[in-house]
Amino acid sequence: MLGITQSRSRKGATRPCAAGFTLIELIVATTIMVILVAMAVPVTSFAIKRERERELRYDLWMIRDAIDRYKDAADRAAFQIKLGSEGYPPDLETLVNGVDTNGKKLKFLRRIPVDPMTGKPEWGMHSMQDDPTSDSWGGESVFDVYTKSEGTALDGTKYKDW
Repeated sequence: MLGITQSRSRKGATRPCAAGFTLIELIVATTIMVILVAMAVPVTSFAIKRERERELRYDLWMIRDAIDRYKDAADRAAFQIKLGSEGYPPDLETLVNGVDTNGKKLKFLRRIPVDPMTGKPEWGMHSMQDDPTSDSWGGESVFDVYTKSEGTALDGTKYKDW
């Protein structure tokens, strides 16, 4: 018979015993499971934060690369630029919408990525005319971008300084 064992009493008679877990065994097993879950939570949150940081680095690189390609095309006089812009795009939407060059549309970015730290497609911007330490954008042109998150990275640096 499965699950039932025979045990002998003092007088030699056998009686069936129900197989199963005792209360102590259940408490020990539950305690072990709680400890394992408690150890997994920090590891999981660390992995999620690391993945968001990797995504932020990639998004910043992608936008900055598009700004650089726009600047290169402007320096080659592929299209007309606004006087005083130094050849940088007026805003991020221009990188997505593109500019006309000899009847063709030249686009530099497919879409403005969502900032993984804030969850919004909004980025802080700097222009050539802005103070490098300022968080305000003068609105003339986009020289650089940064996240608007006030958080701190795993390496101790501020996200907005990346």
